[in-house]
Amino acid sequence: MQQKLAILLSLTVFSFRVGAQTEKFYTTDKISDKYAYVDVIKTYENVAAKGYKSVDLFQKLGNSSYINCYFDKAAVWYGELFAMTSDLDPIYYYRYAESLRSLSQNDKADALIEKLKSKSIAVVKRKI
Repeated sequence: MQQKLAILLSLTVFSFRVGAQTEKFYTTDKISDKYAYVDVIKTYENVAAKGYKSVDLFQKLGNSSYINCYFDKAAVWYGELFAMTSDLDPIYYYRYAESLRSLSQNDKADALIEKLKSKSIAVVKRKI
């Protein structure tokens, strides 16, 4: 009985080792040869540098800069965004204010927060 158990155990262990030997590994070098990497943010920045302006473009540039903690760039892009329109979600007011605070432009940031507060109050009044 012990001999059969030992044989069964050794066959089980051996089959795991054989199965592990046939596993395929893919390298990223082969994948990267097939596909090109495009830096979307650099592309958007080039488009903006050529003079194209849109709310969507400045939102994407501002958000990507803010999320990656490039607050100086985020302040520039949010500034362009607010120059085009002020009908924006409250998150843009907050992010622009925080970007300005990181540049020590506290007066502008405080003014934006006040606009955000008044806008929030107006929204609440409309809903009531």
